[in-house]
Amino acid sequence: MSAPLLEISGLSARLRRPPHSPLLRSVSLTVAAGEVHGLVGESGAGKSTIGKAILDILPDAIELCGGTIRFAGEDLTTMPAARLRKLLGTEIALIPQDPMTALNPSRQVGSQLTDGLRLRRGLKGAALKQKAIELLRDVQIADPERVLALYPHEISGGMRQRILIAAAFSLDPKLIIADEPTTALDVTVQKEVLRMIRNMQKIHGTGVVFVTHDLGVVAQVCDRLTVLYGGMVVEQGETAAILASPSHGYTRALIDATPRHDRAGTGMQPIPAGIVADLKAQLSRYGFGPSGHV
Repeated sequence: MSAPLLEISGLSARLRRPPHSPLLRSVSLTVAAGEVHGLVGESGAGKSTIGKAILDILPDAIELCGGTIRFAGEDLTTMPAARLRKLLGTEIALIPQDPMTALNPSRQVGSQLTDGLRLRRGLKGAALKQKAIELLRDVQIADPERVLALYPHEISGGMRQRILIAAAFSLDPKLIIADEPTTALDVTVQKEVLRMIRNMQKIHGTGVVFVTHDLGVVAQVCDRLTVLYGGMVVEQGETAAILASPSHGYTRALIDATPRHDRAGTGMQPIPAGIVADLKAQLSRYGFGPSGHV
């Protein structure tokens, strides 16, 4: 069996200043090449912290305090800075959360889309423009030559997110971190964007870490998932199996809190406010032992 593309083992993170509140608690997971792996949980569960740790963009207030992040066999947490800079953006890319703020409003779409191709691949002139046109066609943007000359305020949020997806795939990375890429979009556009990410991922054979709080999204795009609670892993496995028969109480609570329009008379069961922040008080409610483990 081949080694995983991404292997996180015992990853822990905390706030730098006292009382050094823990944010990740010995998280372990693997992502195979070509797999879409969902990270699911409430806000504050640690999903985006994992993604930012992989990308080495954690805020200064947060520090890693244990564990490893191995990508293609190399540990990103101990990798020399020069090597890491070459890796990020080329072999590991990001689809950010908010398309309305991710693009520079003072630069044309084309110049931003092709930054990586110019800086990392040395493309220029007609070859660079042709590649940019191909990328926009890949994400089903009509009249790509016209769009390349536009500024971000001249296009819709859905189109901006398509451009960010094209930019993420532009250098054919092995791994993409998708940090809640549909959160700022309306429902109809969300479906199109999810289908596009999945199609692009299949074409390129890219591994994806998909950060989301939405189990409906998970069901559409993720092959496997990791459920997080208060910085801890509570359940992992094949998406279909977990959604059909969750083994942990917190996973069941997340499923019950998801609106279902396909089951008449089924009401939504909200998770109590503060469940992640007030971790100790809630551990027993969802099946944790005294130590905080499942």
